[in-house]
Amino acid sequence: MKNLQADVVVIGTGPSGLAACVEASEAGLKVIAFEKQNVSGGAANMGMGPLGIGTRQQQDQMVDIDVERAFKMFMEYTHWRVDANMVKKYFETSKETIEWLEDLGVEFAGAYKYFPKSEATWHIVAVNGGIGRNGGAIMNKAMLTRAQENGVEVMYETPAKEILRDEEGKICGVNAVAKDGEEIHVDCKAVIVGTGGAGDSPEYMKERMGYTYGEDLFNIVIPGLKGEGIKMAIAAGAATTEMTVEKIYILPASDFGVQSVPAVFMQPNLMVNQLGKRFINEEEMQNTTFTGNAIQIQKGAIGYSILDQKIVNGYKKKGLDVVNFVHHVSNIDDFEQACIDIVNDPANPDVVMADSIEELAEKLGIDPEVLEETIDEYNDMCDSEDTLFYKPSKFMKPISKAPFYAGKFRPSGYGTLGGIKINENAQVIDTNWEVIPGFFACGTDTCTIYGDSYMFLLPGNTMGYCVNTGRFAGQGAAEYCEDLED
Repeated sequence: MKNLQADVVVIGTGPSGLAACVEASEAGLKVIAFEKQNVSGGAANMGMGPLGIGTRQQQDQMVDIDVERAFKMFMEYTHWRVDANMVKKYFETSKETIEWLEDLGVEFAGAYKYFPKSEATWHIVAVNGGIGRNGGAIMNKAMLTRAQENGVEVMYETPAKEILRDEEGKICGVNAVAKDGEEIHVDCKAVIVGTGGAGDSPEYMKERMGYTYGEDLFNIVIPGLKGEGIKMAIAAGAATTEMTVEKIYILPASDFGVQSVPAVFMQPNLMVNQLGKRFINEEEMQNTTFTGNAIQIQKGAIGYSILDQKIVNGYKKKGLDVVNFVHHVSNIDDFEQACIDIVNDPANPDVVMADSIEELAEKLGIDPEVLEETIDEYNDMCDSEDTLFYKPSKFMKPISKAPFYAGKFRPSGYGTLGGIKINENAQVIDTNWEVIPGFFACGTDTCTIYGDSYMFLLPGNTMGYCVNTGRFAGQGAAEYCEDLED
């Protein structure tokens, strides 16, 4: 066994763990980080940027959002069933954190909305001076570079296995296993857990949340996120929390294919369930969390977005009704051929095409009479107003011209949220609501601030929560170690 010494051990080097590494090392502490993958950043490498409130970017863009308004909006949304002290501290710190990242060399393209109804709190990391995907990887690299400049040792492909406490209940060490199988023990004063949740563990998600992967949840899987950090923390005495997912909705086999396909099917057109009935004001389809929630409770956890050739032609001529940063396309000329290719691929069940409503219903397994009745009623309302769910008239487009298209949407999620109970200082709490000395946690392993539904009206929230709580944990560990010296 290899024996090492450190002040702080950080478990996981996603955005929360990297932020913790930087803050702890800036205080002059010796930091060792264990990372089970061969690269840092985790799921956030595919992200675009964190939340910020009251920033220079928002001021320059005349965005009217401040901490008070965001806090009130957030707490009303969650019905106060979340840690208000954590929310307040996170929002108050978010401006400073954007500046902190800029000091590390991160450039932001600006502050943006995710979809029209949201607020411009999403600070998109600039990619080649503009807007592009994977800006999160640039942000993570900047934090990793600073951490390593400060002497942080990141041990890749070396998963932590156990968190140790001494006879007084204080954190005293961590056990890990290297890639070659060598066991590693680190004597330390503090531990910070930020392992990114359990999105790659269908078993743990079933145990903690009741979802069955591939049946009622088609979450986007980031390999390696098995929930080990949560389990280690609980084994070391941490209290646990409710766990949820950052709910969205997707075409499981086509969401990352030809971009026009999900972009068109996510437009606010007619959506029905397996019973052939509407179940949502389709204007809300721009909010992926609300729509994922609505689909989740339908028969078979499925929703069918239905449109006709006239609607497609209109989008080709005038553009889409609603765009967002993930599915933002200016040209959908490839939509029809892409749908044909999907229909002809037996391994891709996401799209159905038909020359009549009756044929469409049969292919979807819906009673043809019910679907025809629903569409007739919908078309009648397109001539007047939506008296069922009050969708704005500008989104009411009749379904009448063949061919007819249906996209099969299923509930999904970016990963799990919650599992380890902390306070607003990222200190881990035990089952008696007492702080475990030297124990800190951050990021999605701890994120319970949304209640039952991700707060998409303030975009950038999860990455913002991760970076900010990582900073809280690193600062807290530094203060704890300093107090031990006094």
